[in-house]
Amino acid sequence: MAAKDFIVAIELGSSKMTGIAGQKNLNGSIQILAVVKEDSSSFIRKGVVYNIDKTAQCLTSIIKKLEAQLKTEITQVYVGVGGQSIRSVRNVIAKDLPSETIVTQDMVIELMDANRNMKYQDQEILDAAVQEYKVGSQLQIDPVGIQATHLEGNFLNILERNSFYKNLNKCFETAGINVAEMFLAPLALADCVLTEAEKRSGCALVDLGADTTTVSVFSKNILRHLAVIPLGCNNITKDIATLQMEEADAEQMKLKYASAFTDNNDIDSELKYSIDTDRQIESRKFIEIVEGRLEEIIENVWYQIPSEYSDKLLGGIILTGGGSNMKNIEKAFTNHTHVDKIRVAKFVTQTVISNHDLIKAHNGMMNTVLGLLIKGDINCAGNEIDQNGDLFSTPKQPTPTTVDPRPARQPGEVPPGVIQTANEKKQAEEIRRRQQEEEDREKLEQELRQKEEEERIRKENSFWNKALKGIKQFGKSIVEEE
Repeated sequence: MAAKDFIVAIELGSSKMTGIAGQKNLNGSIQILAVVKEDSSSFIRKGVVYNIDKTAQCLTSIIKKLEAQLKTEITQVYVGVGGQSIRSVRNVIAKDLPSETIVTQDMVIELMDANRNMKYQDQEILDAAVQEYKVGSQLQIDPVGIQATHLEGNFLNILERNSFYKNLNKCFETAGINVAEMFLAPLALADCVLTEAEKRSGCALVDLGADTTTVSVFSKNILRHLAVIPLGCNNITKDIATLQMEEADAEQMKLKYASAFTDNNDIDSELKYSIDTDRQIESRKFIEIVEGRLEEIIENVWYQIPSEYSDKLLGGIILTGGGSNMKNIEKAFTNHTHVDKIRVAKFVTQTVISNHDLIKAHNGMMNTVLGLLIKGDINCAGNEIDQNGDLFSTPKQPTPTTVDPRPARQPGEVPPGVIQTANEKKQAEEIRRRQQEEEDREKLEQELRQKEEEERIRKENSFWNKALKGIKQFGKSIVEEE
């Protein structure tokens, strides 16, 4: 039976592109209806689209396979945005106020809009996380209602290279797929694997992917830092492949033998691992290769955590992604970061019902796409697909996929973690232009009215006008006397 109500999410990963469809139940759980994975290593590198046509073809293939499983057309999808070029930059917007001014919501929105309209060379602002507001000399999360003469907004802007942002939008445009919403993938992941206590007390979420490692730092429920390191578990595979073997064989050796940490006393100098039927490698050398690269990744992760939070991670470090499955990964992170509280997030915190092996594996590799699915709230189902293909039946009208499901939002109206698509930005810019034109027209009309009033007053106060008034008054008085 065809599904009539479901949400579809797509994650563009460095090694795999994943499409998933699920149905939200009344009790808050999610029923997975379809899962599709396609290899993306030839056109997506380090989470960034490099070949638009091949990416569009892969997207089309995923949609067709999902529709075949669902027996229903897909009208729109939710998309996660991540990748190597994403980074966070702090920014401060200040505003001086007249004495005895009470801060209003409009003033706060004005600061947010001014921050969103900041220009960075070759960079696009994807999202802006409010850190806090400085009212006078005091820091406040919500400054509305407080009297002040100076208001400062502290923001964390998430940037991505313009070319990568445009390429991503172009892929979906080329494939003819409507985007319901774009989410910042690391934030969608954090929302579904971190607990409120961890985000409140301070933690670092580390997503160990194939080509990249993403670090997100939280404190007091606010994102404090975001960085994407261009190193991942594939680097370990490539290092193993330097032992003169195919990368596919190196990957199998990594999955079978690799350990993030091995005590020196436990290393058997006589033990050898088989590369193939004719060759072997000493276990000690293999261990040195794996641990050497992993140490580099962990040190880069620790370097990305701001110094003001490095000793305040009461929630610890939370690991997820495919790389978190490596044996003794917690021990390796403890050794190199000296953080004792390490947790591996194998699955999302929400209840997910599924018979698919990819979901049931609980290996952290599906967490991001599940996070995107969980955040979706618009029905992505269209018309039912006719399985019989009767040529004489009246064809159903296809559900339009060019209509944006949401009205264009101004920067201050965009929810945290949501990224405006290129189409939404154009619409918002058009709305801003019209509003500016209307404001300019009203201002011009007001200036004309003011000039007319000034001219009238000037005429009334002129010498000849006063003389004329005097003569009229004199004539009136004579008439009245007679």
